[in-house]
Amino acid sequence: MFAITGATGNTGGIVAEKLLASGEKVRVIGRDSGRLARFAQKGAEAFAADIIDSAALARAFDGATAVYALIPPNIGTSDVRGYQEKVTDSLASALRQASVSRAVTLSSVGADKSEKVGPVIGLHSLEEKLNAIAGLNLIHLRAGYFMENLLPQVDVIRNFGILGGPLRADVPVSMIATRDIGAVAADLLKSGFTGKKSRELLGQRDVNYTEVASVIGGAIGKPQLAYVQLPAQQLKAALTQMGMSPNMADLLLEMSEAINNGYMRPLEPRSAENTTPTSIETFVNEEFAPRFRAKAATA
Repeated sequence: MFAITGATGNTGGIVAEKLLASGEKVRVIGRDSGRLARFAQKGAEAFAADIIDSAALARAFDGATAVYALIPPNIGTSDVRGYQEKVTDSLASALRQASVSRAVTLSSVGADKSEKVGPVIGLHSLEEKLNAIAGLNLIHLRAGYFMENLLPQVDVIRNFGILGGPLRADVPVSMIATRDIGAVAADLLKSGFTGKKSRELLGQRDVNYTEVASVIGGAIGKPQLAYVQLPAQQLKAALTQMGMSPNMADLLLEMSEAINNGYMRPLEPRSAENTTPTSIETFVNEEFAPRFRAKAATA
């Protein structure tokens, strides 16, 4: 049986779906049992638990062949790092209590760094805490920048006619679709790996925001669409208006600066092992453009 944290999220949902489709026993874990119902209908066992409740999480992990572990996002908290430490402490304690022998974690490019990488510092902490568990075989999936992070640009384009963000227009970014992360994680959970290691996942290719704007513009009928790097304070105000805490906004801007100046970057050269299939063109055509058109239709 495989236990999946964050089962209602972008990557955890794919992990659960892939494992169920291959006939595996799956226990999906989340705070809201109602949101887990779609997996239960496909044969999964649903287990409602708060991820910072280590005792409940240990019960959720009990009997698991392997666990998919992550830090669920909490963009509204006023203390992001404090929240991350509670989650990572809980995950480490539960894995120990349940004597889990194998886990795959969702980490990030940049998790080798212990400072100046914003919210990725929490993933560095997760890796460190789990690496300290004797007998736990681990693979930390250090994924690139989620393509799904582009989706809020639907409203930016509609309201301002541009793509806007904190990254330089010319900085290459290893963008990856979360579906590809989930597929790799599901395969690894079934693989019977041993030892402790990190593995980067870098998407189909590196792209910059000038190229992203061209791809999106072509897909939505706006071929002149441009990307504009926006000032940090302007972005912070916009992010907090969207419901993000000032602390979270500051950390995201710190991470963006680390990407801009090359401090946060992949460590592995690109290879067949760390390259994944979904291109930016495929993601935009299948995910971004339909959402843009749907918004336009209801305007």
